[in-house]
Amino acid sequence: MHRFPSAEAEIAAELTDVRPGLVPGYTRELPRARAAVLTRLWRGLVYEPLPWIARREPVGGELALLLTDGRRLRGPRADPYATGAYVTEVWLGGTAYGDPVRLMTDLAVPHSAAFAAELGHSVASLALSRAERRIHPQEWPGRDWEWEQRVVDGHPFHPNCRARPGFSVAEQLAYGPEHGSLVELGLVPVPAGECLVTGVWPEWLREAGRVVIPVHPWQAAHVLKRTGERRVAAHPLMALRTLALPDGPHVKTALSARLTSSVRDISLGSVAASAVLSDFGEAVAARTDGLLHITRTLGAAAAGSPDLAAVLRESPEEYVRTGERVVPVAALATTELAHSQAWLSRFARLALTVGLRLLELGVALEAHGQNLLVVLSPDGDPVRLVYRDLADLRVGPARLARHGIPLPELPERMVTDDERTLRRKLFGSLVAGALAGTAGSGPVLRTVVESAVRDLARTPDLRALRDEPLPAKALTLMRLSPRTAGDQWAELPNPLHDDLL
Repeated sequence: MHRFPSAEAEIAAELTDVRPGLVPGYTRELPRARAAVLTRLWRGLVYEPLPWIARREPVGGELALLLTDGRRLRGPRADPYATGAYVTEVWLGGTAYGDPVRLMTDLAVPHSAAFAAELGHSVASLALSRAERRIHPQEWPGRDWEWEQRVVDGHPFHPNCRARPGFSVAEQLAYGPEHGSLVELGLVPVPAGECLVTGVWPEWLREAGRVVIPVHPWQAAHVLKRTGERRVAAHPLMALRTLALPDGPHVKTALSARLTSSVRDISLGSVAASAVLSDFGEAVAARTDGLLHITRTLGAAAAGSPDLAAVLRESPEEYVRTGERVVPVAALATTELAHSQAWLSRFARLALTVGLRLLELGVALEAHGQNLLVVLSPDGDPVRLVYRDLADLRVGPARLARHGIPLPELPERMVTDDERTLRRKLFGSLVAGALAGTAGSGPVLRTVVESAVRDLARTPDLRALRDEPLPAKALTLMRLSPRTAGDQWAELPNPLHDDLL
C-alpha cells in the first residue's frame, strides 16, 4: 500500500469524512500534483541565488547542481518559463526523488523542514483542487468570477502554488473558487468612532452610528472568534480573500492566513491611503489613451486592526461594453487563445505598451496574472487592460516630476527612484509572470515578446528589457529565508537573446 506523506494523509483522512466521493479523484491526482510542485521547485533550485548551491553545470542532456557540502543534485534542463509538470524525478547523490517534500527534507538546508511542510500542503491541496474535474458550464463564461473558478492550479511558478495551511478540507471546499463555492460573509457592526473609514462607505454597510464590516468566515472562526448576525453571499476570486458580490463591487476582506508566500493583511496605512491611491491610479491610467482602466476603490474601513478591515472596489465588469468580456490573465491559459502565437503577440504588445508607458511616467505596476485583466472584443481580440489592487505599486517621484505629475501622499514603501526596483516590479510581474505564464514556455515567450517589442519606442526601459537578464521574484529563496524581509530576486535568462538552459 502507498504510504502517504503527512499532509497528503491528513487531507485524505479529512476528505474521507467530509466528501468521500472525492477520494478517488484526489488519489488519482496526487502523482501529477507532486510533479507539478517538483517542477516549480526545480526551477527555483536551478535559477535562484541559493547560498548552498556552489555552481550549476550542464552534463549531457541534464543539469547538475553542486552543493557547498559536496553533494550533487541533478535533473533535467529547466526552462524557466515552462508551466507544464515536466520534472517527474531528480537525483540527489544516488537516490531518485519524485516527491518534493522528501527532496527538500533530505537536502536538510537551513529552514528546509518548514518549507518541506509547506510543499506538502501545496501538493495535497493541488490534488484536492484538481479532484473534482469540474466541467465549466460555458467555454466563455459571462461573469468575471466564473473565469476565476477556472484557475485551478494557482501560481504558475511558485512551489507553494496551492498551499493553504490552516485551512481544513471542509474550508478549502467551502471557500476555494475552483470548487464553485458561494461564501457567506459575516457583517460585523463596529461603533463608527472606533473605525478608520476612507472613501464612500455605502449605506447598506452602516447602521445607527455603526460601520458594518464584511468578514470572511475563516477569519471570523479562527482570528476574530465572532460572527455577524447578518450575512451576504459572494463569489470568491483567485485571491481567496477577495470576493465578488453578485450584483455589486468586489470586497477584499482581512484573511490572516499564509497563502503561497505571505500573510497579506489590510494594514491601517493601506486603508488610510486607499482613496488617494485610487485617484492617483485613475489619473495616470488616463494617460494611456484608453488602453488601461484602474478599478476604483470605493471605500475602505478598519476597526483599529488589520484583523478586522475591508476594502470595496469596482468590479472589472464596469469597463466592458456590449459583447465584450473581461478575463483575468491567469485564466487565459485555460482558453484556446493561449495556443495562438498571433493572439499572444497582440496581447503582449498591448500589455507591454501599457506597462512601459506607465513605467516611463513613473508608475511600476505589479501586473501579474491575478491583478491584470484583459478586455476581449466580441471576436476575442485583446482591446484594453484592466488593473486591480493598487497596494503593491512602486512610484518614482523623479519620473513623475519629468512628466508634470504631482506625487500624492503615499505609503513610504511604495515610493522610490531606484531604476532597478521600478523595472523589477514591472518586468518581474508582467514579463516573467503574466506573459510567461500565458505563453507556457521559453520559446513561445521569446516569439511573442520579440513580436511585441518590435514597434515600441526605444526607451531606456525597453533597452533594459531587451538586453539585461529578466528579473523574477526568488520564490524558493524567500521561503527559505524567513528572517529576510521584503522581496528577493533571481535573474532569469533573457528570452529575447539567451539560450535557455
